[in-house]
Amino acid sequence: MSVKERRRRDLDHRSQRWVPTVLLNTAETDTCLHPSHSPSLVSLSPYQTEDRLLRTRQVKYWLMWVGHHRENSSMYKRTPSRDYSNMDSVEENLDILDNGLDKGTSNPSWKLSLPHVIVATISSFLFGYHLGVVNEPLESISVDLGFHGNTMAEGLVVSICLGGALIGCLLSGWIADGVGRRRTFQLCALPMIIGASMSAATNNLFGMLVGRLFVGTGLGLGPPIASLYVTEVSPAFVRGTYGAFIQIATCLGLMAALFIGIPVKEISGWWRVCFWVSTIPAAILAVAMVFCAESPHWLYKQGRTAEAEAEFERLLGVSEAKFAMSELSKVDRGDDNDSVKLSELLHGRHSRVVFIGSTLFALQQLSGINAVFYFSSTVFKSAGVPSDIANVCIGIANLAGSIISMGLMDKLGRKVLLFWSFFGMAVAMMLQATGATSLVSKVGALYFSVGGMLLFVLTFALGAGPVPGLLLPEIFPSRIRAKAMAVCMSVHWVINFFVGLLFLRLLEKLGPQLLYSMFATFCIMAVIFVRRNVVETKGKSLHEIEIALLPQD
Repeated sequence: MSVKERRRRDLDHRSQRWVPTVLLNTAETDTCLHPSHSPSLVSLSPYQTEDRLLRTRQVKYWLMWVGHHRENSSMYKRTPSRDYSNMDSVEENLDILDNGLDKGTSNPSWKLSLPHVIVATISSFLFGYHLGVVNEPLESISVDLGFHGNTMAEGLVVSICLGGALIGCLLSGWIADGVGRRRTFQLCALPMIIGASMSAATNNLFGMLVGRLFVGTGLGLGPPIASLYVTEVSPAFVRGTYGAFIQIATCLGLMAALFIGIPVKEISGWWRVCFWVSTIPAAILAVAMVFCAESPHWLYKQGRTAEAEAEFERLLGVSEAKFAMSELSKVDRGDDNDSVKLSELLHGRHSRVVFIGSTLFALQQLSGINAVFYFSSTVFKSAGVPSDIANVCIGIANLAGSIISMGLMDKLGRKVLLFWSFFGMAVAMMLQATGATSLVSKVGALYFSVGGMLLFVLTFALGAGPVPGLLLPEIFPSRIRAKAMAVCMSVHWVINFFVGLLFLRLLEKLGPQLLYSMFATFCIMAVIFVRRNVVETKGKSLHEIEIALLPQD
């Protein structure tokens, strides 16, 4: 027997002793992990290749063994007991993948995918702009359109947009899976152009509400598709950074709305200009998407394999495209083209991960963040701070936190940022509640109120803002990703609608101390929920995450 044959025999014996032999499927594994499927193995010597294959095979066997023996405690268990509180086993699986799989390839160039991500985040800019566009001009709008002093009508102008967003969001998953990610971006730009034009040209409350409703349908399509697209076109090593671009674009949109709204008190009818301006980036989004790459994941699900590989080459480079396609084929379960029913998301094996996503978005809104963005001018004015200065400070705090999160997302990880972000928000809300009591002086109340609100916005932008929209597309299996995002984001819009509609009324009835204490309580609940239910995904490819969360049958 030659030295090479003895070495191969020893390698086979070592791999078979590593796990129970009943779980081995060496032929299938060797087929999936053949050197020709991975550019990183071609340049290795035979002995290096065998060692690499052994380590990779051992990781796969270990995951199969863990999935087999922990089936009763899996997060996707089909039994009624639903004991899902412990995520340690999933994180162990991800750590094994991270430590055991040595791909041997350098990271693809981030410059290839960056232009596509920037165009996609224009939808997030519009999202932020339309959230803040009525903040400063709301009083002028109410005077010109004849509903000044009617707090319910003012709240409706804000929240009707969110009602339209719920409609758009509920349809977003089915539209994205039906026509693709790029065309969905174009479809979301169209109602924003029409709605903004109607709002700018109207002379009555009804026209304003209809225009805001149209804008809302576009806003409902935008955020889930932006999260999907950025997740699916980004290399794993910068996916967190690119995900933070969504929050930065939203922040820039809010700031743009606040700055454009500054002359509204001096120039009659300036609020109409604020609406007309928003049609420009919407038109740019619709046109620029023609030149952007389609999601390779969506193309692969449609059976358009050659096109998917061509788009991978545009996004990752030719050398990485083959490896990316091989990863897609490994996690393809053969059922991607089956229709996903709503009952499967709410009651089936995926219901747990959908519950986690929906709860994260609900807690994000119940923390009170959009009450700050919608009505910061009113709150600061009651504290004696000029609204224009207050809005500028809010925008700077939001932008600073978003930029910091961009640098930390792929270093500290999603879970760490989310945990400490909600914790900081709870502290900030307690500061605002303290400022609303009679225990502090007038000057002290001013510092507590203003400082607490700025701290709240800063800590929100560090994690609670950008992380949920990035984390959820990462943990959803590709088959349900678009529709599951639609369900989770619809929860976001429902809570957002009621916060926008009722905040001023609750502030009048309950008082700031009790209301801010309620927001702080929701933040503490979010801290506990993140600790018990969220799994870390930084640096993992979408396929590694899917293997760890949903072991292959």
